[in-house]
Amino acid sequence: MRSQITIHKLDQQGIEVWRYSGRILERSDHSISLEAHFSCGPVVVSRLKIYPGDRSVEVFYNNRWYNIFAIHDQQHDRLKGWYCNITRPARIEANDIYSEDLALDLIVYPDGKWDIVDEEEYAALELSAYERQQVDQALGELKTLVKQRRGSFALIPPNNDL
Repeated sequence: MRSQITIHKLDQQGIEVWRYSGRILERSDHSISLEAHFSCGPVVVSRLKIYPGDRSVEVFYNNRWYNIFAIHDQQHDRLKGWYCNITRPARIEANDIYSEDLALDLIVYPDGKWDIVDEEEYAALELSAYERQQVDQALGELKTLVKQRRGSFALIPPNNDL
């Protein structure tokens, strides 16, 4: 049996807004991948609908300004899309992950199309010029990954350096 880990979603001020657990799939020096099942909901983000029981394969990085969730339908395990959160680099500990969400998200669909969501919420955040530069770079990096893989990019393996 693989180890359980607790994921702490924090807002941009470092205040916990959500907590859930997952099962560790792989760890490296700069990332961790895990599997979790959605327990809230249903939630609709743009055209992506997430229901209780949907499976999420998630990768968190301590050296990148994003994380990526591959969302799968609970009944048929069909890939619904990728939910890419723009975040500060994650703090990955032995039994916990702390991820500070910066509101902006890139939603990628299996057909390769994407939507950027929560731009107004992101614009309202009090962030430094450095942080905004990192956010722009992270969003650009994710868009490049989608274009290179024509929208069907799988989760980036934890050991893969861009």
